Amino acid sequence: MKNVNFHIDGQDYNPGKVLIIAELGTSHGADPIKAGELIEAAAEAGADCIKFQIVYAHEILHPNTGEVLLPGGKIRLYDRFKELECSPTFFAEMKEKVEKKGLIFLCTPFGPQSAREIKALNPKAIKIASPELNYTALLEEIATYNLPTLLSTGVSKLGDIEAALQTIYPAPSFAMNCLQDAGNLCAKLGAGRAHSPICLLHCITAYPAPESEFNLSVLKSLNAVFGLPVGISDHSLDPELVPVLSVTQGASVIEKHFCLSRSDPGLDDPIALPPDAFARMTAAVRHAEKNSPESVIEALYSDRGRDIVDNILGSGIKRLAGSEESNYERTNRSIHALREIREGEIITRDMIASLRTEKILRPGLPPSWEKRIIGRRARTLIPDGEGVRFVDI
Repeated sequence: MKNVNFHIDGQDYNPGKVLIIAELGTSHGADPIKAGELIEAAAEAGADCIKFQIVYAHEILHPNTGEVLLPGGKIRLYDRFKELECSPTFFAEMKEKVEKKGLIFLCTPFGPQSAREIKALNPKAIKIASPELNYTALLEEIATYNLPTLLSTGVSKLGDIEAALQTIYPAPSFAMNCLQDAGNLCAKLGAGRAHSPICLLHCITAYPAPESEFNLSVLKSLNAVFGLPVGISDHSLDPELVPVLSVTQGASVIEKHFCLSRSDPGLDDPIALPPDAFARMTAAVRHAEKNSPESVIEALYSDRGRDIVDNILGSGIKRLAGSEESNYERTNRSIHALREIREGEIITRDMIASLRTEKILRPGLPPSWEKRIIGRRARTLIPDGEGVRFVDI
């Protein structure tokens, strides 16, 4: 492992001092009272950082993307996201509550508008979710902020990660697919470790994510290739297996969804950890970071079984997990028509957007093509909502 700390607000995080993030996401349901209860419970359960998501439906999906089945029945996914939209004032209040607890406030944007609203809050860091790893316009926006950045790398290939890093921090070494000198990304040097403003979070974009597919040895691979600190964004159900093993593989950051109860109606509540389970995870991680990786793995061999542990550690080769493979090009972003584009029309900026394809629409070209599409003539009729393909222009 290359010795690189993830640095936030004067504090270094590494496998000996892991940053534990309670991902509240949208579990508050836009209710400030419930949000306050979640913050209080996550703090008591041992979180170092509380994370929210600023949701604007139009930044994420086309209205025609399809439906999602919730306890109350089917609803358009776009409409569900609309219900979760909150004003910037809401997040300013949440930031104040989090920081009064002495914790780090973190937030995920899903487009340039929400990113700018986060910047206005003067946060200590910012987080990009896996589906937005290829969202060029968003990455270009946050690249101007000079904030410590966590990049989730679910439903991605090694080249996707390289392209994202090239967008955020252009450097010849990334173009060569190898960062031999971590100093290219260092804010400073100290205590024998480089201090990096970027941390890669390994993730399986499936809900829940099977523990056996996590391939946690890839943390060492990502660190070796890019010279950056690494961590996990964990959607598995077990509170201990993946988090503890990730520490043995060099994780500096662990993010886990948090809820008051898995029976709550939030989109991610069924795969989140309630307070007692989150506290178990925190205790297990703190124990692991004080012991050698070998002794922690041996203890898990004895407790959980060698085959289970070895399956979770995996090969260390970065590839799509089986549970997320079908989501590639559907969960991450591609270019979609915002209205029907008739054959022969000149495509203008207001006609297209980089959105998640999700349920029933077809994927389009990747977001990096946006500027090249504008000004081109539509070769065929492009229906409202559908992906804009190369054959369409």
